[in-house]
Amino acid sequence: MAAFSLARRLRAGETVFSGWCMMGAPIVAETIAREGFPAVVLDAQHGLWDITSLIAGIGGVHHAGSAPFVRVPLADFALVSRALDFGAEGIIAPMINNADDARQFAAAAKYLPLGERSFGPPRATMLQGQMPATDYLSAANDGTLTFAMIETPEALKNVEVIAATPGIDALFIGPYDLSTALSGGKAQDIEAPAVNAAIDKICAAAIKAGKIPGIYCRDAQRALDMAKRGFRFMTVGSDFSLVREGSAAALKKLPVKASGAKDAF
Repeated sequence: MAAFSLARRLRAGETVFSGWCMMGAPIVAETIAREGFPAVVLDAQHGLWDITSLIAGIGGVHHAGSAPFVRVPLADFALVSRALDFGAEGIIAPMINNADDARQFAAAAKYLPLGERSFGPPRATMLQGQMPATDYLSAANDGTLTFAMIETPEALKNVEVIAATPGIDALFIGPYDLSTALSGGKAQDIEAPAVNAAIDKICAAAIKAGKIPGIYCRDAQRALDMAKRGFRFMTVGSDFSLVREGSAAALKKLPVKASGAKDAF
């Protein structure tokens, strides 16, 4: 895989569908990548990833020919730079609510002059084909991507300022937190009119600022629908949902009663 190829594709205007992994199992992330997803997000916010599994998962996804992304925990800007040093090519940061949050995120993810990322990426340079350190330094700001999550009323109010922040490459919607926040904690209805209006506003703000609009999607059909609405980076379900759906499909062919359990993930 060519160095930083996914960032170039997205910056050139391509639409990308990504896998999403919560289990914390590197072999699962690699398996999903080998099926053909051009990117796979390792969710270290709500998923089961620790540092050791994250390092292995990033390597496995990369060696499968896909771009490894990491969603970091809330306000864990230290992990932003560490995940990039491990070889992540994109970082998704939750609850970026204002310009100060966006600046802190960019500072952790980008080298000077865009940010303050400390230099020490031996694993990242190894994964990029033994890239010389000076080449990595000059390429990383454009070659790695920062996705600021917009998922609260405050973030929605400040979305244009966040999108315009230097060093922020993309906006990413967490529709379930957004729905919960907009309903005052009363519902998780991602089809509610207020949520749909917010989704369109965020997408428009990203496009206006020349940034990449992205969104978490529960399944392939919703990902296709979001692409029609202008989004260019859609994650599709998760490893949990894929395993559950595959298991349910197999059980339907057998004389076994399936649980019928359903959830968003």
